[in-house]
Amino acid sequence: MYWNKNIETMSGEEMRALQSERLIDCVNRVYNSVAPYRKKMDAIGLLPGDIKGIDDIEKLPFTTKDDLRDNYPYGMNAVPMSEITEIHASSGTTGKQTVVTYTKSDLEVWNEVAARSLTMAGGTKDDIVHVSYGYGLFTGGLGGHYGGLTIGASTIPVSSGNTKRQIQIMRDFGSTILMCTPSYALYLAEAIEEAGCIDDIHLKAGIFGAEPWTEEMRREIEARLRLKAYDIYGLSEIIGPGVSCECHAQAGMHVQEDHFIPEIINSETGKGLPDGTPGELVFTCVTKQAMPLIRYRTRDISVLTRETCECGRTSVRMLKPQGRADDMLIIRGVNVFPSQIESVLLGISEVSPNYLLIVDRVDNTDRLEVQVELRAEAFAEMDGVRALEGLTKKISREIESTLGISAAVRLVEPKSVKRSEGKAVRVIDNRKLY
Repeated sequence: MYWNKNIETMSGEEMRALQSERLIDCVNRVYNSVAPYRKKMDAIGLLPGDIKGIDDIEKLPFTTKDDLRDNYPYGMNAVPMSEITEIHASSGTTGKQTVVTYTKSDLEVWNEVAARSLTMAGGTKDDIVHVSYGYGLFTGGLGGHYGGLTIGASTIPVSSGNTKRQIQIMRDFGSTILMCTPSYALYLAEAIEEAGCIDDIHLKAGIFGAEPWTEEMRREIEARLRLKAYDIYGLSEIIGPGVSCECHAQAGMHVQEDHFIPEIINSETGKGLPDGTPGELVFTCVTKQAMPLIRYRTRDISVLTRETCECGRTSVRMLKPQGRADDMLIIRGVNVFPSQIESVLLGISEVSPNYLLIVDRVDNTDRLEVQVELRAEAFAEMDGVRALEGLTKKISREIESTLGISAAVRLVEPKSVKRSEGKAVRVIDNRKLY
């Protein structure tokens, strides 16, 4: 088992002492090597010597994605380019792409945390790891790949796309652990069912991340792919997949807090919130050499808990993110996350987990439409318009009860909502066009 017991079973006091030591070193490095950080700290009269331990972390300024874009491509580096061995970047779909760099030491950290994550999901050197995250500048593919190699597993760099080939490889190569987005896992399940080959698939675990997903979706994936589904968390700005991962208890993702110090803050005030309180997740990278980010605002909404975990690990856990502050829709004054609607839909047997939210503004009033697919068997059994109207009203009532606002529900035929082989597109907000 790839489990660093010296770290993963540390007492709270021991972990805080290690974090304090590493935080002090990190702050000194960025102040002396990264001009944007030195400028931020000087602006508030903060010197490296003012940070004497983990309790002083709130004195430090936040970092945002805009800082990375404003200093594109290498302005946040803490080492010269001669020490950079790998470069990744975001897709840049919402603006200038963000670039992240790694030294050889950083890659060793990434290997370590990705390996820990695979081990938490029961991975061993005897497994065959099927990596269906995209390779390339996106960190998903190589993150899963590095984890598999580090634990000594047989690792298949399938990458994303070509679903028919993915299934053939699973059957022929004997894949036992699947790594991809949860929405693509459902797409694979659908394709496997159509091919009638579920008995030829021998997956024992799936490690899914890169997009929000609900407990209802977990149960759907587990039932249809006959595996245990684990949540993994990561973002390229911090390291990539492996920042945290679930263990067999599936009760929150253990944060690799010897490398990444987590906080939860109030998104509006920036003030820290106590454990157990939902808020925006913030990370400080205390061991990264190339681009050690200080108090990076992820925009993900989560909760931290330090309650004892049955697996024996003592590291803080983060609960499954409820969504991103960026993804939150404000409709008629109400905060709405796509995951809330997903939870409702997955509780209704007649519809599938494939849906699309369309937001418009009509006569100065926000209008939410929920398009959701009928399951094939329900579509075949639906007896006329009255039955469709009854199901539509039922879904509308459930959504209004959950959200506190009404939504127009439109039932659509099976397979009419576009599938994704990467991150699913769940929202079209036409208000941005006005």
